[in-house]
Amino acid sequence: MSALDRLRARHRSPTAPLLALSASGQLGYGIPEPAFTAGLARRPDFIGCDMGSVDPGPYYLGAGRMATNPEVTRRDLRLVLTGARRLDVPLLLGTAGTAGAEPHLAATLAMIRDIAAAEGLHFRLASIRADIPPAVVATAQAEGRLHPLGPCPTPTGDEIMRSRIVGQMGVEAFSRALATGADVVIAGRACDTAVFAAIPHLLGYPMALAMHMAKIIECTSICCVPGGRDAMLGELNHDGFVLESMNPVRHATPTSVAAHSLYEQSDPFGVAEPEGLLRLDHVQYTALDAHRTRVSGATWQPATALRVKIEGALWEGERAVLLAGSADPGFIAAIDEILAAVEVTARRLFPHEFRLFPRIYGRHGVSLWSDVTPDAPPREICVVVECVAQQSDIAIGALTVFKQYLLHHGFRGRLSTAGNVAFPLTPPELSAGAAYRFSLYHLMEVTDTAGLFPVAVENL
Repeated sequence: MSALDRLRARHRSPTAPLLALSASGQLGYGIPEPAFTAGLARRPDFIGCDMGSVDPGPYYLGAGRMATNPEVTRRDLRLVLTGARRLDVPLLLGTAGTAGAEPHLAATLAMIRDIAAAEGLHFRLASIRADIPPAVVATAQAEGRLHPLGPCPTPTGDEIMRSRIVGQMGVEAFSRALATGADVVIAGRACDTAVFAAIPHLLGYPMALAMHMAKIIECTSICCVPGGRDAMLGELNHDGFVLESMNPVRHATPTSVAAHSLYEQSDPFGVAEPEGLLRLDHVQYTALDAHRTRVSGATWQPATALRVKIEGALWEGERAVLLAGSADPGFIAAIDEILAAVEVTARRLFPHEFRLFPRIYGRHGVSLWSDVTPDAPPREICVVVECVAQQSDIAIGALTVFKQYLLHHGFRGRLSTAGNVAFPLTPPELSAGAAYRFSLYHLMEVTDTAGLFPVAVENL
């Protein structure tokens, strides 16, 4: 009998609460152990963890590497795996290894197998691949079934074929994995909510409540005051759910929980998922005490067509970065003119193909305030010049020339022939490894999802 079968036997009563423990908002950065231990003491019915997202940028998807430290990642995996097996409850993990592609899933599974062997654990393990063959995406584009999420450039057929691509699986894929009798499910790229909504859905809890609870607890205690990454407990009934941080100093208040609806959402009242749309228009948030809040009132609109979010990353070249700073008012006032002139000189003297991307921190480095004219120029700026070329030595070489002419460029009003710009490091040109960009951030219309996300099972 699997962990889910035993859980189903315990939840035959329509009034039985379901306890979901969210162990980590992004596993691999260090699970705060006291709160997680407190959560285990509450004997949750299942444990879930998110392990990644697109937030770290396209590099990790394209390169097939984890963003997290291997030692910390292994520690976190050991905590959740041994905790779940000690309680004999299901463990579900989504977006394995940061980006959820095949290399990330394989690396995570290798750690899980090593931990199981070292701890003497025996269980049924299901894994779900999320890689989408580029040819499938190219066909969808040709047939008009690929739609951008926001102002994304249209990829060429060649760009699609050179991309590493994943699809974001939903509840359906986790349900199939659990149906195999798996005690532990490790998934590639997945919707964060699917990790926590799949089991409630299988047990017959309302999808609206399951999804809303999942949307909140997948981030652990971020929805609390003060926010944090401590384990979060969700207690789900058929008419609502209760949120409780396992750290007693982090409080889930009606205001803090409601405010979480703004997290990663352009519309705080509608959350789109592969299986449908979660509506939060009439949700009620009620304080049970100073530490816990009860939530009810979400509604669910099942999808009328299946769509899968597609993410793709494409190698652009090798990257180097130049760091410099200035507090010279004349240099700061002329910075745009200076950068343009120095680039012309560098291209003339270093005749290789490269691309430069300057950013001025202290003025438009973070946001382009095109509609705001500052009353006074900044007192100091940081100049970051990114260079991308086909080879690392070309990127470094271009910045080496650029640096020298930036240092000695003659601009109107210059008082000193040097010392107008400072370099915080030596060498100031730093190799930054491979450069990737997102080539796909789209929705793909599909007829079914089972074929996109295959499940593999093994007994450990």
